[in-house]
Amino acid sequence: MADARKLRGRQAEAARNDRRVLAAARAVFAEQGFDAPITAVAEQAGVGVGSLYRRYGGKQELLQHVCVLALEQNLAAARAALDCADPGESLSGYIRECVGISAGAFARIAGHIEATDEMSQLARAVLGAVDQLAGRAHDAGALRPDATTMDVIWLIEHFGRAFHVEDVSAVRERQLAISLAGLRTTDAGPLGPPTPSAADYLARWELA
Repeated sequence: MADARKLRGRQAEAARNDRRVLAAARAVFAEQGFDAPITAVAEQAGVGVGSLYRRYGGKQELLQHVCVLALEQNLAAARAALDCADPGESLSGYIRECVGISAGAFARIAGHIEATDEMSQLARAVLGAVDQLAGRAHDAGALRPDATTMDVIWLIEHFGRAFHVEDVSAVRERQLAISLAGLRTTDAGPLGPPTPSAADYLARWELA
């Protein structure tokens, strides 16, 4: 019984460390990009560099791990949004949730690390769920006809970058409100050239 409690305690501690490392990695790589040192992630997370290397083996393994965690959070947000009865609110709620957790922060490193099968499967699941959200919003007239699933995904990735201003939350909220208004059905004119395709998005998470 004592061993079981110790195991649960270690598992809980590992889960807490995972959350700290994920949050730290998002902040560091959004700010500095792929070349950010692991020491910066460890310092931000409040864990030792040695413990990171013991757990993850190296920078690539760490980044693969946090990418999986981020994709899982993104997928959970999309699936939760699909439970909302209002198609327009479900889409905007999903976008707001992803922006709030900086779901697009790892866009800057995607393609710089070796993708795993788990990453590829999760990316496809995310794309499918967001496609459902966008499709429902289109059918309800809540999303302008020329706005695509990939517009939603690239918008989330855009907000994953660092904002170098004093009041980050206010700037992000204002810019997000403007962006969401642009996705709604309006007579504001065309959106411009098409965004990169779903194939471009998935290619970053595919096995080489």
